[in-house]
Formats: sequence, C-alpha cells, structure tokens
Amino acid sequence: MLQTRELFDSITIGTDIDGERWSNTITALSNCQEAVTACSGAMLLVGEDMTSGVLRDLDSADVIQATARVLTRAAGMDLSLLSAQLEACLLACERSHEYCQSHAEHLPHCRICAQSTQECADACRELLASVHH
Repeated sequence: MLQTRELFDSITIGTDIDGERWSNTITALSNCQEAVTACSGAMLLVGEDMTSGVLRDLDSADVIQATARVLTRAAGMDLSLLSAQLEACLLACERSHEYCQSHAEHLPHCRICAQSTQECADACRELLASVHH
C-alpha cells in the first residue's frame, strides 16, 4: 500500500480526492480480486453445484481488474467514466457477496470472499461519494 500511496501522491489527479483514498481503494480492489478468484476455484472443488457463485466471482474478478486499471491511470481521469466503472464494480462485488455470504458459515473460502467483497464494495462507495462530492 505504501508504494501505491507514494505513486498517487506523485500524480496530479485533477480532483479533490486525496492519494490515500485512491490507494486504499486500489488495495481493496487487489485484495478482492485475489479473494474472488481463489473462491471461484475452491467452489469448483466443493462437490455441490455452485455454478452461480463461480460465475459471480469470475465476473467480479474481471470487473474489479478493469476498475483497478482505470483507477491506476488516474492522470487526466474522466470522472463520468470513473463513476460508471465504480458503480459496475460495486454491483459485481454485491452480487458475489450475496452468494458467498449465504455459504460463509460452512465454507471458509466463501467467508473470506464475502468479507473481501464487502470491503471492496465499501471502498468503491466511498470513492464514488468523493467523486460526486
């Protein structure tokens, strides 16, 4: 996170959003992408049909990755595009969270994924609120 924070402190973003908020969001995105990717693989091995959850997690991983890339290119940011991307990421995280939360009690990977998707959704909400501020 320190390196990400230093990077954003060195870039003129062109908004009132500070580098710490940007770097915290990117850290949450990175952690979440790892969690949903690992969880989707683990769900394939559970032995029960978890196809819906696997697809939600894989969709989330792709949307999260795209969101992180858009955020990382902060200089000259199109705030309308950023807003739309954050909303898509928020939706993807909420859908994965909904599924994994329902299995969190008996599947540790779903518990971890549910926690990570919640944290990522919260970070997206906070950055989205700053963008619209």
